[in-house]
Formats: sequence, C-alpha cells, structure tokens
Amino acid sequence: MKFPRITTSQTLAPHRGIIGFVIILTLSNILWKYNIKGDETDTLVTLFGQNISAPFIIMARHVAETCTSLLQSLGWNVSLNLENVIRHENGISVQVIWACSGLKQAYIYLCIMIFSRGSWIKKLWYIPLGLLLVYLFNIIRIGFIVAFIEHHPTAFDFLHLYIFKYLFYILIFGIWVFWEEKISISRHNRNVHSTSNKS
Repeated sequence: MKFPRITTSQTLAPHRGIIGFVIILTLSNILWKYNIKGDETDTLVTLFGQNISAPFIIMARHVAETCTSLLQSLGWNVSLNLENVIRHENGISVQVIWACSGLKQAYIYLCIMIFSRGSWIKKLWYIPLGLLLVYLFNIIRIGFIVAFIEHHPTAFDFLHLYIFKYLFYILIFGIWVFWEEKISISRHNRNVHSTSNKS
C-alpha cells in the first residue's frame, strides 16, 4: 500500500496567504523601525537623515484636536494646549506625540494591501476604506485611553503598550482577511474553492 507523497509546497499552500501577511507585516515593521527616527517627545522625525516631520506634526495635532472635541462632546471636561497635551480637571494628562498619529499603522496596512493578491481596480476603493478604519480606530484608541486614565492613571502603559497596540494589529489582520476571503477572490473562484472543500 502506497501513501500519497506530500511535498512542502502542498503543505504550505493553504497557509500561503497568512505566511505572506506575517512576512510583509514583519518587514514593514523592521523598515519603519530602522529608517524612521524620532525621539518619543520630540517633533523632529527623519527618514535617511531627511526631515519628514511635517505630516507627523499635522496628524498628531489633528488627532489631539479630534479626540479633545470627541471627549468634550461626550461630557468629559478636558482641555488641549499647544503641545498636544490633553488634560483633565484633576491634572491627569496625555500628550499626543508624532508616534500617536496613526501613520505607522496606515503605512503597514498600505504595505500589506499593495503586496496582497487581487485586482487593483478593487484595491483602489478597498485601500482607502481600510485607511479610514485605521484612522477611526486610532481616534477611538487615543480617546479611550485619555478618558480611562482620568481615574486610573497607572493603566496608561498597559493600555497604550499592550492592549491597543495588539488590537491595532488585529484590526489590520481582520481588514486583510475580509479582503482575501470576500473581495479579492472572484465569485466564480469562491464557488470552485467551496466545492473543492466539500469534496
């Protein structure tokens, strides 16, 4: 009795998309980490030694203003100063710096989508939609952290460095999965795929 020979390529084939996602995510993170330089509290951001601070400064200010307006509309008594510090009445505050702009996550999502399979016609509308979701999540993230630490200031690092950091990557993964499973594959190919899985 002979058993069918299974090659490495056959074993990896069903997981090729996820492997590609992880590789692109890792490489884009590495490229950002070693090429985009900026102190955590500084406004100077450089790429290969060239000053690229402007979009980060503009976006950080926009995020700070939007989060302040959102919290005020929801009943929080917060104020915003020129250094992007959102402050509660009790003195607890958060500074929205260039790294809080959401531009890194937008860049990572963009890299993943550019190198994902699928029609560029579909990508022309799906990429902006995903960028909008990344932007909205960043506003919610900063807003929630600012609101929560009013009475729980020690929770800042846990929320900022762990919970929302990984939730951001889960969001990007979810957007990509929806693209792979529902958008990039044509209806005909999806039917063929589901039929082959049943047989």
